[in-house]
Amino acid sequence: MSGISVRMRCGALAALVALAGCGGGVEYRPVSDVPVRVGKPYSVRGVTYVPAADPGYDYLGYASWYGGESGNRTANGERFRPKAVTAAHVTLPLPSYVEVTALETGRTILVRVNDRGPFAGRGRIIDLSRGAAEQLGIRAVGHAPVRVRVVEPPERDRRKLREGRQAPERPVVDARTLANLRAQLAGQGR
Repeated sequence: MSGISVRMRCGALAALVALAGCGGGVEYRPVSDVPVRVGKPYSVRGVTYVPAADPGYDYLGYASWYGGESGNRTANGERFRPKAVTAAHVTLPLPSYVEVTALETGRTILVRVNDRGPFAGRGRIIDLSRGAAEQLGIRAVGHAPVRVRVVEPPERDRRKLREGRQAPERPVVDARTLANLRAQLAGQGR
């Protein structure tokens, strides 16, 4: 047997062993918070979006969730992980960190924005990953009123989210504040 055919067979065998160990799943590499990408203006379905840093971002609207795109690339180049606590936003820099509060329950979580969307109407301001929707408690309803605001969380919480894990939940919003936020959202529809 020639040296070339032995090397080819060994190479092929090594490739098969490597593939067998994969189990057909998608491997996720560690993600980073740098560089932060603001991005150029872009258009989707005839609407132009202009990404911009907005440290005072604090909006009321609706959240939905997505999760069937496992392994696809997000807008900042990471692999989408449905169980991670991430989100899509049309204009915030990638990545950004936001607190998302469910206006029905007051439950508040920290989310890492690493993708673009939502691009559908009905007042949607954020698309959550399945993991974020589960942590917030809105997965079953699919579409829920929320408050989204940009925050600067501590590095330990950022690290957990980069690793695909949940950061500790934020304090629950009190009933009086929730009633006020719901009234403001209802007033936006007029």
